[in-house]
This record gives sequence, structure tokens and C-alpha cells, in this order.
Amino acid sequence: MSPSDRIWRERGLRGAVLAGDERAWQVLYEQSFAGLAAYVAWRCAGLRDLEEEIIQETWLTAVKRIRAFDPERGSFTQWLRGIAGNLLRNQFRRRQRRAATTSSLNGQTALPAVEKTLDQRDLAEQVARALVELPPKYEAALRAKYLDQQSVADIARDWKETPKAIESLLTRARQAFREAFGPGQDNPKSTK
Repeated sequence: MSPSDRIWRERGLRGAVLAGDERAWQVLYEQSFAGLAAYVAWRCAGLRDLEEEIIQETWLTAVKRIRAFDPERGSFTQWLRGIAGNLLRNQFRRRQRRAATTSSLNGQTALPAVEKTLDQRDLAEQVARALVELPPKYEAALRAKYLDQQSVADIARDWKETPKAIESLLTRARQAFREAFGPGQDNPKSTK
């Protein structure tokens, strides 16, 4: 679908939604759910409970703010991804504040299986937090390469860049991820 066809179609769907057409919401939902879910799964790094929460909050926000959606600025799916990204940043800020004010377990030790699960969750949260801190272009490049499994040549073609420019961008994005992930930490293999 050409960009002008998408704009025309999404403008019509937005107008129908604002007029109270439930079927228009259904069409928007069906056309964008998979893309939103994949994006949120990527950004949540395997934290299923957070993933589900962010997807639900994204749709609730979209329903409340549908008037703000402008098809000429980007697709409905891109708009949803922007909402999800903001919700994730806010979620991690709240968690950091909460962690700073929460005391430790007062010297109690957890069971080994519980400790392993907590370690895995901590790692997943650290990955998700690092992704949230990346500039959007770096996150998009890493997503295209590692989530969407696109080759450098495919990314270059889609982004109208040279393969060398994409390789350079991926190098900078991986370095930024390593820095956001934390000094002295072992980096997840998925970003190498």
C-alpha cells in the first residue's frame, strides 16, 4: 500500500472511530496488533507480565487519545509503538524510584530456584531498561537486525541508506546498548 493510500485509509478509519464506529476500531486493532505485540515483546526482553501490561495500557491510551493520532505523521502502528515506548520509559522510572526506596530482604536468603528465577528476571529487566534508554534510531536498527531478522542489505534498502552506513549504525547501536546495559556486566548474546 502506498503511503498516500495508507494515509487516506487511516484518516477514514480515525474519522469513523471518532463518529462511534466500533467496526473501525476493530479494523485498526486487527491491522496493528501483531506489530505492536512484537515491538512490545522486543522492548520487554521476555518479561511477559510487563509485556501484557504495556500492551493493555497502550490500547487504553490509544482509545483516550485517538484524536491526537495524525496519519500524516506516521502509521497507526507507529503511533501505538510511540505510546508503548513512553509507557515503558515511565514504568522503568517508577521501578527505579521504588527500588531506591525499598529495603533489602533484611539478610534473609531465598531458595535457590527462586534466586535463579529472580536473577533471570533481573537480567531481562536490565535488557529491557537498556533498550528503553537507547535513541529511537539505534533501537530501530537493533530491532530490524535482531528481532525482524533483516540482513544489513535489507535494512539499507528499506531505510534508503548504504550497507556501510547501516553497519556503522549497528556498531554504534550495539555500543550504546552495552553502555546502557551497564559497566562490567556480561552482555546478552542476542545483541552481538
